[in-house]
Amino acid sequence: MKSLTARTIVSTTLLALATAAQADEKSVAGNARRFESLKQLAGQWVEVAKDGKPSDKVVSSIRVTSAGTVVEETLFPGSDHEMVTMYHLDGDDLLLTHYCSLGNQPRLRAEPSDDAKRIIFKFVGATNLKSEDEMHIHQAKFQLDDADHFHAEWTANKDGGECHQVVLDLVRKQK
Repeated sequence: MKSLTARTIVSTTLLALATAAQADEKSVAGNARRFESLKQLAGQWVEVAKDGKPSDKVVSSIRVTSAGTVVEETLFPGSDHEMVTMYHLDGDDLLLTHYCSLGNQPRLRAEPSDDAKRIIFKFVGATNLKSEDEMHIHQAKFQLDDADHFHAEWTANKDGGECHQVVLDLVRKQK
């Protein structure tokens, strides 16, 4: 009886470890695919107006830089609240650093997923932020619909809770 119980425990443990290893491998592969999806967004993006038609104003400008290892996004280019976000892989993780017009630089990590079209980034730390009670970007969600459409939600937190959200429905600017 003890031998059967020990074998069951060992078998269950090995199965759990194998399953966890497969999940980690999927996450690694998933993050690499997701980063490649972000690279495909290189170009100029305009917001969809309330009438469903693209506006004329560029809201996001995206380019691939550093020999393909970084995606740079400039939000609201040329405005007084222009901001830059850098996306990159760090080992197995997909990270972003948001250089905010508030003067802080939140770092967010993509949640594990194998879905290359949906990416959810969560806050992991920041520079120039005295405490998490100060206003900062705390979450970013992206839905990459196709080569010419994507949806972005930027959520800010203050005093431990959500305080502001910017939702952008973007279409690729046609030449």
